Amino acid sequence: MGLIPSKQKFRKHQRRRLKGRASRGNTLHYGEFGLQSEECVYLTTNQIESARKAMTHFFKRGGKIWLRVCADKVVTARAAETRMGGGKGAPVKFVVPIKRGHIIFEIAGVSLEDAQQAFALASYKLPMATRLVVKQ
Repeated sequence: MGLIPSKQKFRKHQRRRLKGRASRGNTLHYGEFGLQSEECVYLTTNQIESARKAMTHFFKRGGKIWLRVCADKVVTARAAETRMGGGKGAPVKFVVPIKRGHIIFEIAGVSLEDAQQAFALASYKLPMATRLVVKQ
């Protein structure tokens, strides 16, 4: 599917601050409708894939869906009940940092009502508030 990068420059990433509005990826480029984030959150590959599958299942091979995010940030974790020291934990999963206003999915070739229903199904799978945007 390609939700995670095939190659990385570094094995482990620093967390950085996750707040503010998205300066990139906040306008529609491909489709007529988009699912826009209204909160700052880390999305995992499982959450993205389950939302995508929900929309694809709803359309039954109709319409076109674009995924506008790629989970390229590594999250690490230490083993449970481990003492302090010993370095950073092992990589556990990949996430994508999403800021407010970022477009996550885009859809084309469907009606507004179908897009609303599909994005509602997808937003149930995502851990944040989202809204529908329409191309002018």
